[in-house]
Amino acid sequence: MHFDLAKFFKKQYLQEAKELPKDKWVSLSPSDLEAYKDDIFGLIQTAYSYIGGHSNYKSADDITGAEASSDYEVINLDDDPAPEAVNVSKDKPAGTKFVATGHDGSREAKREVIKHKIESLKKPGFYVEVSGKIKDILLNAGVPVVTDEETIRKALDGKEITFVPNGGGAYVRKIAGTEHEKILLGTPLA
Repeated sequence: MHFDLAKFFKKQYLQEAKELPKDKWVSLSPSDLEAYKDDIFGLIQTAYSYIGGHSNYKSADDITGAEASSDYEVINLDDDPAPEAVNVSKDKPAGTKFVATGHDGSREAKREVIKHKIESLKKPGFYVEVSGKIKDILLNAGVPVVTDEETIRKALDGKEITFVPNGGGAYVRKIAGTEHEKILLGTPLA
């Protein structure tokens, strides 16, 4: 008889992981993160599938490895114990920066993750780099645009950026070797 140690530990983590309350955003502890890493990876993959995935998440192990220092907030919207949406952020000198989003593809999960992000981004100390459709959604919701070059450079400390002339705060920077035009939304700390 073969004993699968990895399966045993995963089962132990799942038993020890907090039960997710329904319809409430909660931050995950390291042990909860281990228990839900496959679910979280799937949510992030779904959200970024239109661009081939998120550049920092190539496998579920990235969640507990290279990206383990991030804060993972999840929400359970139905009767199964797995989360349907995730917001990922990192503490930075300029505040809390949202760095990834995930959802199960359902309308409800997409709505909840965006609503949660909008509520946070309207508070001092929260910010996000965006482009595309999510940029338009957040702008239409009244999330403030950061246009001050000095504030943007402070918030993106260490990132090489080139401002777009007359771009209202838009800039270009390389992410995973590819240039992207972005804007900064929210209210980073000065």
